[in-house]
Amino acid sequence: MLNKRYLPSIAALQCFEAVTRHLSFTRAAEELNLTQSAVSKQVAQLEELLQHLLFRRVRRRLQMTPAGDLYLVEVRKILTQVEMSTHYLRSYGGETEVLRVSTPPTFGARWLVPRLKGWRLRHPSIHLDLCSEQEADDLLQGRSDLAFYFGQGSRPGTECLKLFGEELVPVCAPGSLPDKPFTDPTQLTDLVLLQNASRPQAWHDWFDHQGYHTEHSYHGPRFETFYMCIRAAQVGCGVALLPRFLVEEELADGKLVIPWQHAMPSTDAYYLAYPEHSAEVPKVRDFVKWMLEQIDSPPVSPM
Repeated sequence: MLNKRYLPSIAALQCFEAVTRHLSFTRAAEELNLTQSAVSKQVAQLEELLQHLLFRRVRRRLQMTPAGDLYLVEVRKILTQVEMSTHYLRSYGGETEVLRVSTPPTFGARWLVPRLKGWRLRHPSIHLDLCSEQEADDLLQGRSDLAFYFGQGSRPGTECLKLFGEELVPVCAPGSLPDKPFTDPTQLTDLVLLQNASRPQAWHDWFDHQGYHTEHSYHGPRFETFYMCIRAAQVGCGVALLPRFLVEEELADGKLVIPWQHAMPSTDAYYLAYPEHSAEVPKVRDFVKWMLEQIDSPPVSPM
């Protein structure tokens, strides 16, 4: 429960934020259509609550204190979130439900988003709020209703629905291939191994899966997402080790090729998780049911 003793008003936060931009109580008051004394009073009450000065006067000019600089970062986040939430509710109204779904970025863009037209056609009154930032406790803390993830099928306090596994294949641009075909997989190191930050062991495991070892399996530029790896491989930066289903389009179009024919099944899989207590919430239940239908189905045509 919030302690209201330490909860400033939105008006006070707005006054503080306006003063930080103008470094003038008078100009802040003009912007907010208030009197200068009203703005000064709001800021003074805020300083009393915080027990820190937010501004100081130096040679008759207003400057922010270190405490003011620190507080401003959080205040702007709060005001932006309140404004966004207000716009959101005004746009969709009270009859529209929002389903918050978190997803790994490349999985979301490559596999989930192409299927969302089917969801919208079936459930037009449930709007999806997709987020690629994931924290372990998002579901249990109520920041997300459902979460896609790659890993093992067990998370405390959640139901985990297995979607499918994956197999990793090496891919590169056609122009990156040498004139002579490779005779063993370790020769791929001549192309530069593109590393994915979330799978640091991937190349080592892929070589080991075939009975090979190279001291270069951890060498090469590192990328945060699979999408970055895909683009880097496309423009000739090297060879990437990627889930085949994420590069089917590039392989079919000839933008990427597989330089060594060996696919390694991952020991983990893709899952859809949701809190145990949400299993019978209609919008969650509907999404889970719809997702089960998508596992082996192609995306809905855009036409």
